[in-house]
Amino acid sequence: MLVHSRKAKGAVWAVFLVLFLPLFALPLLVVLGASFATHWSAVLPSGLTTAHYRAATRGEALQALTTSLLTALAASLLALAAGTWAALAAAALGRRSRRLLDAVFVLPVAVPSVVVGLALLVAFSRPPLLLNGTRWIVILGHTVLVTAFAHQSVSAAIRRLDTAYEQAAASLGASPGYVLWRVKLPLLLPSLTAAAGLCFALSMGELSATMMLYPPDWTPLPVLVYAATDRGALFAGSAVAVVLMTATLLGLLAVSRVRTRATHR
Repeated sequence: MLVHSRKAKGAVWAVFLVLFLPLFALPLLVVLGASFATHWSAVLPSGLTTAHYRAATRGEALQALTTSLLTALAASLLALAAGTWAALAAAALGRRSRRLLDAVFVLPVAVPSVVVGLALLVAFSRPPLLLNGTRWIVILGHTVLVTAFAHQSVSAAIRRLDTAYEQAAASLGASPGYVLWRVKLPLLLPSLTAAAGLCFALSMGELSATMMLYPPDWTPLPVLVYAATDRGALFAGSAVAVVLMTATLLGLLAVSRVRTRATHR
């Protein structure tokens, strides 16, 4: 709802700040402050140091960051391809069939992610598809968890799409494949990039299923954050968490630039 009066705008901003600062901004600022501290016995951290960041950007942490980026990129692309294909297929189905397909894709996020990890672990621990102990089961787990968001995002965009462009192209003799590739997908490109960004961010922060699946040579960064805090190294874990947040934000900014260009086109 649009707010036009100055007092109403001030009230809206006041409510926003009251909700935003304690629930979102303050916890992040605490993590940021802890990442530079050696101990925190007062209101503010003390013993400021950058040693935690030196450890968080080299060695095992750097390898884990690379693992997270590769996993998130692969899972995002696979989820976007599967979700887009399913959304396009569902658009041609009846209402009941479309609801059934939507339910199938939403099911992995309707149950705890640790259950999804356990299901994949049991399903792919024996031939002919032996993925347990490999990086591929981690990528598959992330893909299963984020595909629902890609599917829902693209489905919503398809419902809002004006069919006049497709009908015009078809009336001029364009084949269905040409209409899809040169007309429909370009119109959906802003929504596709938004879905890819959402999938990337969710994959970068996924932990529960990852803890069930990851092998020692494919350890994503959230696992290191959990391991550091679990052994009491809160300040080192905070630095790794800040690195994770920064990498995720940079990835989202890159996707946002692609989305802006797609929207202008």
